[in-house]
Amino acid sequence: MDQIWVFAYGSLIWRPGFDYSARVKASLPGWARRFWQASTDHRGVPDAPGRVVTLVPEAGAICAGVAYLVQHRIEQTLAYLDHREQGGYQRQVIEIELLEGLPDHSEGPRVTALVYVADQDNPLFVGPTPLAPLIQTITTATGPSGSNRDYLIQLGDALAQEQIDDPHINSLVNSLTEPLLS
Repeated sequence: MDQIWVFAYGSLIWRPGFDYSARVKASLPGWARRFWQASTDHRGVPDAPGRVVTLVPEAGAICAGVAYLVQHRIEQTLAYLDHREQGGYQRQVIEIELLEGLPDHSEGPRVTALVYVADQDNPLFVGPTPLAPLIQTITTATGPSGSNRDYLIQLGDALAQEQIDDPHINSLVNSLTEPLLS
């Protein structure tokens, strides 16, 4: 394999941690980004899990993010990502759409990419949670990678910088500063 694409929809957007040849805005049709995965290894601990995003299939949805083209150190990149995304995430190969052109690049707008998804069959998948308890978890959980609150804020900032509108993430970020109504 001489190159791979990696689709980022969470912390890989602002902190990939691997070398890449190109970074472009991309989308994944039929999937939605949701804070439905518990984190006991990055943004929480086993006794007090935090929450991180995963992807869930949703008809008509489009998850926007970024795609990285990796052309060097591919095996090291895969080993790094497999370790980083170990908390219930599995590699999937899914077709994505590149939303920006790549100079001197012959591929079309659709490419296959590696996407790490924590599906509902993994033990840390918690699914939908009412807003108030979800925000309570996010504002109080902390793990080896930092506070869960910072993760949400960094994700909101990264999406804003990419001009990606995600109502789910926007409502969570807005709930950090607005009083919650029970």
